[in-house]
Amino acid sequence: MPINRIAFGTPREASHPDALRAALAEFISMLIFVFAGSGSGMAFNKLTDNASTTPSGLVAAALAHAFALFVAVSVGANISGGHVNPAVTFGALLGGNITLLRSILYWIAQLLGSVVACLLLKFATGGLETPAFGLSSGVGAWNALVFEIVMTFGLVYTVYATAVDPKKGDVGIIAPIAIGFIVGANILAGGAFDGASMNPAVSFGPAVVSWTWTNHWVYWLGPFVGAAIAALVYDNIFIGSGGHEPLPTNDF
Repeated sequence: MPINRIAFGTPREASHPDALRAALAEFISMLIFVFAGSGSGMAFNKLTDNASTTPSGLVAAALAHAFALFVAVSVGANISGGHVNPAVTFGALLGGNITLLRSILYWIAQLLGSVVACLLLKFATGGLETPAFGLSSGVGAWNALVFEIVMTFGLVYTVYATAVDPKKGDVGIIAPIAIGFIVGANILAGGAFDGASMNPAVSFGPAVVSWTWTNHWVYWLGPFVGAAIAALVYDNIFIGSGGHEPLPTNDF
């Protein structure tokens, strides 16, 4: 069955205190995530005098992002749902778990959180460069697009299975752990090829601060396509007509 639960929302939602608190929670969670994730990359560059990334550097990046995302999702879960990713918000929108108006608030907050985190990193490190995401040698834009689609599919599929599915039961902290683990694992798989973003906001902040936009479209199109496929598959096949439970932060 096609997804038919997409809701626009009401104008009052944009100024409702709960929606604004949720957007603020997304801003803070994204700031925490990007500061730790991008900061780990900057620390590696400083320690190695901007040498080429090594296997140990890739593992360190995967661990930093996995740990930071676990925390960022956990602290925002009860307020905003802990999306911490415009692609996750898009997937939730397609499944009717969040309205379009609230999604727009989330997207703005997520992008601002990433930019602010990168500005803080640049200031705190004495002006060090905040590296933008880019493609490795021998990797084309279409290769990277496939990477981003598949990796984000895995991420959003995990979000649906552990946090959205009404049949999930009481999983407690399992959802943030699983979400952090899949991001860390995907970085180990794709980090050496395109940086393994899976998150347009994570790519946007460094691009703005460093003003580097080469192949930036890949880090938007890939995650949004991957999120859409995951939402369509999980919502229609595994949730389907068996029941649907919106995120608790969507009701006023």
